[in-house]
Amino acid sequence: MEIKGRGNWGSQFGFIAAAAGSAVGLGNIWKFPYMTGRYGGAAFVLVYLLFVLLICIPIMNSELLVGRKSQKNAVGAFKVLAPGSPWFIVGVMGILAGFIILSYYSVIAGWAVAFIFKSGAYMAAGADHANIFVGSITSSVAPLIWHAIFMFMCIGIVAAGIEKGIEKYSKILMPLLVLIMLVLIIRSVTLSGAGAGLSFYLKPDFSKLTAEGVLAALGQAFFSLSLGMGCMITYGSYLKKDQDIPANSYWIAGTDTGIALLAGLAIFPAVFAFGLEPGAGPGLTFITVPAVFAAMGPVGHFFGILFFFLLTIAALTSAISLLEVVSAYFIDESKWDRKKAVWIMGIIIFLLGIPSSLGLGIWSGVKILGGRDILDSLDFIASNILLPLGGFLLCIFIGWYWGTDKAIEEGNTGAKGAITLGGGYRFLIKYVAPVAIFIVFLKSIGVF
Repeated sequence: MEIKGRGNWGSQFGFIAAAAGSAVGLGNIWKFPYMTGRYGGAAFVLVYLLFVLLICIPIMNSELLVGRKSQKNAVGAFKVLAPGSPWFIVGVMGILAGFIILSYYSVIAGWAVAFIFKSGAYMAAGADHANIFVGSITSSVAPLIWHAIFMFMCIGIVAAGIEKGIEKYSKILMPLLVLIMLVLIIRSVTLSGAGAGLSFYLKPDFSKLTAEGVLAALGQAFFSLSLGMGCMITYGSYLKKDQDIPANSYWIAGTDTGIALLAGLAIFPAVFAFGLEPGAGPGLTFITVPAVFAAMGPVGHFFGILFFFLLTIAALTSAISLLEVVSAYFIDESKWDRKKAVWIMGIIIFLLGIPSSLGLGIWSGVKILGGRDILDSLDFIASNILLPLGGFLLCIFIGWYWGTDKAIEEGNTGAKGAITLGGGYRFLIKYVAPVAIFIVFLKSIGVF
C-alpha cells in the first residue's frame, strides 16, 4: 500500500533513469577505465560482468523490494520489517555512509564543474596539466566555491520532489550523458593509433588478471551500483506495486555497466593513440585525458569541455540520490517538510565537505587514519567499512532473518516478464553474496 503524500515515480523510464543515474557516477568514468587498464583490459571486464550478475543484481533486488515493501527510508524500512529489533542499524550505516560520501564527493564534483570553464587554458598545447590540476585543487577558496555551486544544484533538484525533481532531471541528464559519451567515443576511435587501445580493451588477456584484479573487479562491481548506502532502498520506497523489480534491476545494472564500458571506449583508444599510460589511476581523469584533448589541436578544447560536462552530469545523478537518502530519513522519521529537510541537510553536508577540500591545501598536514588526509580518511570510513558491512548485513537480513520466501513474494509482485526471483536468487543472497561482500570488506580494510 503506497503512502499518500510521500511521492512516487511517474513512469518506469523515470525510475530506471533515476536509479541508473544513482549508480552511474564518477567511478564509472574514471575508476572503471583505470582499473581496467591496471588489471589487463578485457579480462578484467569479463570478471566484473560476472560479479554484477551473480552478486550485485541479487543485492539490488533485495534493496528495492525492502524499500517498496516498507514504503520507508533506509532506517524506517528495517523498523517496519523487523520492529523492535536492532536491524535498523543497517539503515543507519547506509545513511551515514551517504552523508559522508556526498560531503567529499561534492568537492571532487566541483573540480569537474570548474574545469568546464577552465578548459581553455587547460587544453592548450604544451600546458602542464599536472601542475594546473594540483594548483587548482589545493587553493583555499576557489574549490569551495565550486563545491557550493555543485551542492546548490543538488539541493535544487531534490527539493523539487520525486517526480518533478529527481525523475524530471534524471530523464534529461541520463540521455544527455549517453549522447556526450557517444560523441567522445566517435572522436576517440577515429584517432590514428586508436586500434591498440581497442585491442587492449576488447581482447581478453587472462595472463594479466591477478588475484588482486579479481578482488578489485568484485569491489568495483559492488561500489559502482550504489549498493549498501540506502539509495536503492529509498528509491524502491517510491515504487508502486505494479513495478517489475526483477526486470528493473537488470535494466539499472545493465545501464550502469553499459556506461562504464562506454567510458572505456571513449578513453582507451585516445590514450593509446597518444602513447600515454592506461593504468594511471585517478590522474587519468584530470591529467592524462586532458593531455589527450590538448594534443588534438584546436578541436580538443571542444571535446575537453564535453568531457568535463560529462563528469559533472555523472556526479550530479549520483549526488542527488545520496542527498535524497539523507533527506528522506528526516521527512519520514521527523516529519520535516521536504524543502526544509533538503536545505538543512544540504547545507550541513556542504559544511562537512570544507575540511576535505582544505585538507588538500592549507590543511594538508592534517593526517587522520593511517597517515591519510581528511578526504581519504572519510572515504575509507564510508567506502571501506560502512558500505561493505551494510551490504553484508542486508544479505544476512534477507537470507537468514526476514526470509527469502517473503523477499521472493514481494519481489515478484508486479513482475510481468520471464525474469522472476526464485531458487537462484535464494541461493545467491543466502550464501554467495554475503561471502563475496565479506571478502570485499576484509580486502578493503587491509586484512589481505
